[in-house]
Amino acid sequence: MFKILHKRYWGTAVLLLLGALLLATPVLAQDTVVTDNEVNEVAKDLFCPVCESTPLDVCPTQACADWRELIREQLAEGQSPEEVQAYFARQYGDGVLANPPKQGFNLILWLLPVVAIVLGGFFFSRYMRTLRTSAAGVAEDLEAEGAEAVQPPIAQDDYKARLEAELRNR
Repeated sequence: MFKILHKRYWGTAVLLLLGALLLATPVLAQDTVVTDNEVNEVAKDLFCPVCESTPLDVCPTQACADWRELIREQLAEGQSPEEVQAYFARQYGDGVLANPPKQGFNLILWLLPVVAIVLGGFFFSRYMRTLRTSAAGVAEDLEAEGAEAVQPPIAQDDYKARLEAELRNR
């Protein structure tokens, strides 16, 4: 008796499984839907090669609209944002990347400001040291000449008296 029940339920189970697979097939066949936000996340890190320094996500040209659609297609195919950016860099050069790689000539552009600041600080400190030593030498010369070489300061009282007299005459 157990064998008869088992065969009857076996056929039902197979039919239910086939029905579930038929229902799930359209879901599995659908492409993944890529939203505008996902496209703009990738596009903001790319510059339009046609427009000067305009990010791809805000560029109004038709070419940029086509490139955003290309980004959408590549993301729908399952490519990562890094792979999409690498594709654009291969097609149009590193100039389309908002953050170009730090290698080759770009490395020089990243290091040049740092080197310029370090060299500028070095030369400025040497200049200040030279000024201090020359000021110290002048002070020593004045001490060596003695107090008689130093002229007395201009009498401020005489100046004030002449200024007051002139103001009274008016």
